[in-house]
Amino acid sequence: MKYKKYLLFAGFSLLSITACKKDYLDTKPTDQVDNSALFTSAANAKNALNGVYRYMFERSTTVPDNAQQNKPGVGGIMLYMDFMGEDIGISSSNWYTSDGGSWISHRTDNSTLLTYMYRTYYRIIGNVNYIIDNIDQASGAAVDKNTVKAEALTLRGYAYFGLVQLFGKRYDGAAKPNNQLGVPLLLASTDTNKPRATVESVYAAIVSDLETAIALNATASNKTHAGATVAKGIRARVALVMQDYPNAIKYAKDIVDANQYPLLSVTDYQAGFNNATLGEFIWSSMPTLDQGDTFGSYFAQIAYNANTSFMRGNPKRINSALYDQISATDVRKKMWEPVPTTVNFPLPATNFARQPYMSRKFSVKEVGGPSLGDVPLMRTSEMYLILAEAYAKTPGSEAAARTVLFNLVKQRDPAAVISVNTGQALINEILFNRRIELWGEGHRWLDLKRLNLPLDRTVVPNYVSASVAGTLTIPAGDVKWQFLIPRAEMEANSGLAGQQNP
Repeated sequence: MKYKKYLLFAGFSLLSITACKKDYLDTKPTDQVDNSALFTSAANAKNALNGVYRYMFERSTTVPDNAQQNKPGVGGIMLYMDFMGEDIGISSSNWYTSDGGSWISHRTDNSTLLTYMYRTYYRIIGNVNYIIDNIDQASGAAVDKNTVKAEALTLRGYAYFGLVQLFGKRYDGAAKPNNQLGVPLLLASTDTNKPRATVESVYAAIVSDLETAIALNATASNKTHAGATVAKGIRARVALVMQDYPNAIKYAKDIVDANQYPLLSVTDYQAGFNNATLGEFIWSSMPTLDQGDTFGSYFAQIAYNANTSFMRGNPKRINSALYDQISATDVRKKMWEPVPTTVNFPLPATNFARQPYMSRKFSVKEVGGPSLGDVPLMRTSEMYLILAEAYAKTPGSEAAARTVLFNLVKQRDPAAVISVNTGQALINEILFNRRIELWGEGHRWLDLKRLNLPLDRTVVPNYVSASVAGTLTIPAGDVKWQFLIPRAEMEANSGLAGQQNP
């Protein structure tokens, strides 16, 4: 693999380096840049790390993306994951539905969508590998170096977790070792042209990175940075996917019990999901006003009042059957409007469309300004849901699952009562709450895949078949649940010979 073409500097720029045209993931500096100078101190390494955090919310301005508006860093990947499911839709074909919702682009090896997702994660990996390789020898206080190292390891684990879920087959906890092909595993800045490692090996590397980061116990400087709590949250996600319920319980419970990021109040829940300073936001990209992207940000694609053509003409809508199951006293019911009018759903201008079941969950921070908001990468409510699901799937722990679920739901619905469900009915109740709680935050397709469930849009009364070229059902286990490796990467990396997904 030649994954190195851009090095991210100082939190505010991308430095383009000359490289052969096929090495589209090349981030290794040439002799025009003294790479070692970047990491002579913990302060310099932190600046390099800040560049990675900024890259995570910016749309690419390079070939092959051509600055397309539907590719705003990892936020764009999150949106694709939801549009590939059945709980979010639009009334007519447009990006996210024609690309992701149709289930065509991720199976087209020269698709820019495919390349964007693959490259986004590997650029994160390529850059943090330089930090990890050099930080121990840098000058500076041990606590500062450990913080930078822990954050870099967490970001590498996060990126590999994203890659292996997309490009590998699902992890099967009952079929260890999972020897199906995952993704190339690059754990040093000198690694290149690697074959695909097994899914088991990739998950082992992810767990190692995250547990090392957790042991370093880094305190994040703010919610944009991946400190120890973020590492624990990702570790809980990974354990849930691996059906490793004891560790899912351990790490999710640590976060819930600490209550450092308390659940949102009913008032704050309706504030637009754009302000990560509010309680339960654990991790978020937080672009400042000068970093705002009016047309290419995450909020430009999902906020109901973003002044973009994608939002004005294509309000994002919830699965109406899912909406109808939400209790009338649950604040989450207010996040969508089944019959929007000028009275119950004011909009910034007359050229904004109103459509049944449209979302008001996400709002830009400043109406009429750049489409700015804090991208929700992790919230405490997800940890409650991981904890509840892991308990529900652990023999003898259903009572604990019901209690955890109730502790979340009562914050959303003052009329809630503790569940009496057991077995699969309890698991289904927890998964229902995942669907409405995390809507638009990038979880639905990943949940379908990890649970080995089919995609079924035929049960969604308001789903528009034409918006996704008629793609309404995908059986569980179908080859389409795996993304193809991008053609350019197959051609550039000699280690991948014969290793394309079927």
